[in-house]
Amino acid sequence: MPELPPAVRGFGVTFSTMFKKVVTEQYPEQADRFPPKPRFHGRHQLNRWPDGLEKCIGCELCAWACPADAILVEADSNTDEARFSPGERYGRVYQINYLRCIFCGLCIEACPTRALTMTNVYELADDNRADLIYEKPELLAPLLPGMIAPPHRMVPGTTEQDYYAGKVTGSVPEQEGSEEAARVWFETQEPAAREGSA
Repeated sequence: MPELPPAVRGFGVTFSTMFKKVVTEQYPEQADRFPPKPRFHGRHQLNRWPDGLEKCIGCELCAWACPADAILVEADSNTDEARFSPGERYGRVYQINYLRCIFCGLCIEACPTRALTMTNVYELADDNRADLIYEKPELLAPLLPGMIAPPHRMVPGTTEQDYYAGKVTGSVPEQEGSEEAARVWFETQEPAAREGSA
């Protein structure tokens, strides 16, 4: 039997699929029927310790690991009046440019404190380029019950090693008194420093 011309064979595939049932996922109307897989790499999140202090120590390893140069980190020193993380430093400015990010996950692999993780949030489209540069307040994990918003003191009697070892399980009443001192410190800072720490 002679072989059919390539054009006829190609249209044969088209005609054979014309009468099959079309599978269309109705998004976003039925988005809840198609949740992302658990290991899906979506929007980033800056995590907190159980007492509310930030895990980010401003080491900038995530920015160095990023092949797309999408991350900007500027560190600052913690003080007794204003402590944002258990270590000596914290990330005062933290930005991720989602116009550049390729969602490879190298940044979360480089993070020594597991401060940066990736969530399952994938709806990042926007009609404004500036809104796709996420700042620290948009990336920080929400405060859970029992957490205190930084800046505040570490749990009394602990060191930063206790935080890394998982010995700190939540905030204590002694930490709550530092909020007034933190407010006074916050009001005395330059506007640029306030924006990066808010």
